Amino acid sequence: MTPDTHTNSELTLAVGGGHRLYVQDWGNPAATTPIISLHGGPGGSSKDSAKANFDPTTQRVIFFDQRGCGRSTPYGSLAHNTTADLVADIEEIANRLELPAFILTGGSWGSCLALAFALAHPDRVSALLLHGIFTGSEAENNWDNTGQCRFFFPEAWAAYLAATPAEHQSAPRAYHTAQILGKDADRAKLSAYAYGRLEGSLIKLDDRFTMEPFDTYDPTGTRLEVHYLANACFMPENFILDNAERLTMPVWLVQGRYDMVCPPITAYRLHQNLPNGHLIWTVNGHKAEHEAATVLTLLGQLAGVGTL
Repeated sequence: MTPDTHTNSELTLAVGGGHRLYVQDWGNPAATTPIISLHGGPGGSSKDSAKANFDPTTQRVIFFDQRGCGRSTPYGSLAHNTTADLVADIEEIANRLELPAFILTGGSWGSCLALAFALAHPDRVSALLLHGIFTGSEAENNWDNTGQCRFFFPEAWAAYLAATPAEHQSAPRAYHTAQILGKDADRAKLSAYAYGRLEGSLIKLDDRFTMEPFDTYDPTGTRLEVHYLANACFMPENFILDNAERLTMPVWLVQGRYDMVCPPITAYRLHQNLPNGHLIWTVNGHKAEHEAATVLTLLGQLAGVGTL
């Protein structure tokens, strides 16, 4: 993420386990209730395009790259990299910047991390604004990598199987997970590329997706993502859905009807369990820009007041 005229400060924050996080404080420092933005992945990073969802004249937004991601170091490290570690990192950032309470926003994995933090520290969260809802359950983890997506993207699934040895095609996820997290760098990159191509096809939601050239492909983000998925996102099964009634703050969910990465049923189930939940459907897929207009409108209501 590049600093610009609205950047208040940048810092590198040591958070333990050898990790140092890149943090950017951006927008209006006088805003009543700051916002912490959580990027997706796991294995993604904060991007300049995310700033389009916010108004720097009225909102103060904290962006940061999660452990092993983006400008945080050590890049790609899986050690001391769990959901509990990331939850502790958010609290450390808030304490360092003297934020007693704040709004959390994020999509996909960012929505899951926001929910996990809110369950651990409900007193710190004024409101949640989430999109592309993901809660880390086994059913969600299995959606795109065990074949359900083949009914919608048969050609993408066929390409995934074509990158899987014949003797492993009955369990391609297990094979590619083992390779991605294994010690053979060449095999890990081949499997990460196959996995990334499948996921990219589902995100793009049309026939125009083109995977970047293999030679320049960086498998680090996929490796981090698979590290989390292989470990059930380091949470008990259905932890978020089973504890959602404890989230009494306003929770706004923005969900694409045709999201092929995070199935819409999750947003519906979560909404049913939230005491103060609000679900907005959009006629779109998984990409954050599909939901940007709705998110921007809601964040505009959040500015300066802290609740919706």
